Amino acid sequence: MMPPAATVFVVDDDPSVREAVASLLRSVGHRPRLFGSAQEFLASAKVEAPACLVLDVRMPGLGGLDCQRRLSEAGLQLPVIFMSGHGDIPMTVRVMKAGAVDFLTKPFRDQDLLDAVAQALERDRLRHEDELQNARLREHYQSLTAREREVMTWVVAGRLNKQIAGELGTSEITVKVHRGHVMQKMKADSVADLVRMAGRLGLALPR
Repeated sequence: MMPPAATVFVVDDDPSVREAVASLLRSVGHRPRLFGSAQEFLASAKVEAPACLVLDVRMPGLGGLDCQRRLSEAGLQLPVIFMSGHGDIPMTVRVMKAGAVDFLTKPFRDQDLLDAVAQALERDRLRHEDELQNARLREHYQSLTAREREVMTWVVAGRLNKQIAGELGTSEITVKVHRGHVMQKMKADSVADLVRMAGRLGLALPR
């Protein structure tokens, strides 16, 4: 199954800027979606990764920084490239501190925008891959029985099978069986692999 095509959202109140940016993006195979205001974008845009946002800083109504803040409040981690016809150092510092990928002052070079978009899409692609891996990891963990989860926590805490058996009041052979099931269900190749998984799951380990 092919992954969904990357989308570049373009939000600018100037139609000529929107169309020029869209034409440039299409020329290299990107799929732009255009909006004339931040309000319109926030009301109708659906983010189906990977994606990024090319956003004008100053627009009538809701400005670019306020739009970015609302995205953050909604839990949408969409990489943002800001553009403005009135760029200055304080503005640049402000948007970069807010997490922007880049800040481009109009008129900017085509290649500068394309480079920023490529960086933003790669960042979002990696984030989505990470989220997908975490979701799969949680599914694997949910497939463990309660006892297998107990054994897993002791294994990643560095306990030997004999020690785990003592902690759980069972036989060493039984622990070995549970341990094998844990490795198989979690698709772990080694104890070190299992430790990394436990870290990503945020499991509390016994002392």
